[in-house]
Amino acid sequence: MTGPTTRTGDPERDTLDKAAHENFPVAPFFLPRDWRDDLMAVYGFARLVDDIGDGDLAPGGADARLLGVPADRAGDRLVLLDAFEADLRRVFDGTPRHPLLRRLQPTVRRRSLTPEPFLGLIAANRQDQVVSRYETYDDLLAYCELSANPVGRLVLAVTGTSTPERVRRSDAICTALQIVEHLQDVAEDLGRDRIYLPAEDMKRFHVQEADLATAGASASVRALVAYEAQRARDLLNEGAPLVGSVNGRLRLLLAGFVAGGRAAIHAIAAAEYDVLPGPPRPGKLRLLREVGVTLRGKG
Repeated sequence: MTGPTTRTGDPERDTLDKAAHENFPVAPFFLPRDWRDDLMAVYGFARLVDDIGDGDLAPGGADARLLGVPADRAGDRLVLLDAFEADLRRVFDGTPRHPLLRRLQPTVRRRSLTPEPFLGLIAANRQDQVVSRYETYDDLLAYCELSANPVGRLVLAVTGTSTPERVRRSDAICTALQIVEHLQDVAEDLGRDRIYLPAEDMKRFHVQEADLATAGASASVRALVAYEAQRARDLLNEGAPLVGSVNGRLRLLLAGFVAGGRAAIHAIAAAEYDVLPGPPRPGKLRLLREVGVTLRGKG
């Protein structure tokens, strides 16, 4: 999830402006210009599909109109996702309707990207419309395989550094970042009637759904959040060697991803694992510190 942004009335700009509110750097200034352009194009796709799935599109239905969805169906997320998938397929064979997908088309051609990771992100948002609870941690990991891991794979593809081992490390990092985001957004997700804390873990820590709807977390909820945060921390540590496997500015970018997750976990711990009043967010100094730790191969 992202924080609030100022609406400009331009669906493309409104979506891309959300990059400043993510837990991780999307396309920082130190990268080559062509990488920044391509990473922002990928981000625009990923952010828009999440906004469709969460019902967070700009008021007025501009995105729906761009996708060719009739006004009387503009509130149906599954219809919008179907239209978005159809427009994605035009990226690979035709002319897309939505400006964010037109922006993506040169990136797809330049980097020889395949449809699969993009389709995975759409599938995750379709799943969100019909699945609102996860029984086991493995079930949640399977969801992250669709909702998070494709983003890291696209970053490796855009930068021309994809190998099987790097993909494995990247998947661990992306899954960790998704879990951290879920922990930050427990209250927000509950407001959407979604719970991403595995039911088996809630039972283990004697947490009921009603316990997540309070103004402050009980000791049991805090213990549960701490447990899931440690899982995310372990995944980040598993994925962190990815940073040392590359060089130059890409190494700094990937360190930023890992550091963003570690800093967010630190913010959750600093809040004593009480995430219910609102998402704990790390400060910039903490993020910079974690970047340094990650670049030194520690953490």
